[in-house]
Amino acid sequence: MKKQLFILLLLSAIVMINSALISRQNKPVFEKKEKLSEYNFFTGRLADLQPAAKVTPYDINMALFSNYAEKLRFIRLPDGMQASYTDDGVLELPKGTVIIKIFFYEKDFRKPGQGRRILETRLLVHEEKGWIAYPYVWNEEQTEAFYDVAGDVKKVSYINTAGKRISIDYIIPNKNQCKGCHLRNNKMTPIGPTAVQLNKDYYYSSGKQNQLGYWQQHGLLNGLQNLDSVGKYASLEDKSQSLDSRARAYLDVNCGTCHHPQGPANASGLFLHYDQDASVEMGIMKSPVAAGRGAGKNSFDIVPGKPHKSILSFRMQTNDPGIAMPELGREQVHKEGVMLIKEWIKQMKE
Repeated sequence: MKKQLFILLLLSAIVMINSALISRQNKPVFEKKEKLSEYNFFTGRLADLQPAAKVTPYDINMALFSNYAEKLRFIRLPDGMQASYTDDGVLELPKGTVIIKIFFYEKDFRKPGQGRRILETRLLVHEEKGWIAYPYVWNEEQTEAFYDVAGDVKKVSYINTAGKRISIDYIIPNKNQCKGCHLRNNKMTPIGPTAVQLNKDYYYSSGKQNQLGYWQQHGLLNGLQNLDSVGKYASLEDKSQSLDSRARAYLDVNCGTCHHPQGPANASGLFLHYDQDASVEMGIMKSPVAAGRGAGKNSFDIVPGKPHKSILSFRMQTNDPGIAMPELGREQVHKEGVMLIKEWIKQMKE
């Protein structure tokens, strides 16, 4: 009798263990929440955006222009997992990775840190089936952000660095529009966390340190052999870098995600990614495939020495939705970016 009872208990335990293993195997690597606070990415008051212990802040050298909105970036890797270094493209990030990107405006850009309005948080999550975007819209009280696939339009008013008050309709893209920038070979993929973008110093709570070195030191990155051999994108503001390197980095980030052989705009034949050589494919004396009124009265994408006759600069310096490029996040003209590209085209030899 005791032997039979022991066998029954043993069988019962085996069934329970198998059920637990099956449940664990079927558990998704990420469970969507309706509220941003439910993820526990941040500690204390949500609007303070103080990262939790396993959430790492980071920055990039050349940022995508988004209507002069400021951005904060964070990443959370799965427990016990690391990113893998690659010298070409985005770091290899394990399944379960969450990239967190927050868009906000300073109330007065002359006084950073003295009041801001957070508008949206975008999560990019590496799930079993690939990368998925989850957009969250912040409430007016700045106490919470809610999952919203439809996007939104927010009235925003701020004072810029010149002391001028700016009022705009800030458009928060819907879930499907996220694919517009993040598609590569018809698959969603991150954009920012590449070695050349992360190769810069960041002010951590422990002090200033190169980000790649910090990730390696804290067990977040493997495969990096020699930090000194890693390339580095120029930043828009760093005029100690060459005009060509700044312009190419700017075009790569703001245009090259779509205008890439594997990007959504590959049918245009115009490729603006960083390592594209200076040829017709980069737009030099290239006629557009189907620009429509987006060409204005111009015949070529880039006319060396003549930015005023180049379609590229023409489309950058308007906010007409039927002409402006890039198409998203461009309700304002990026004056600094326009000046950079005009100067770059101007110095090209005819």
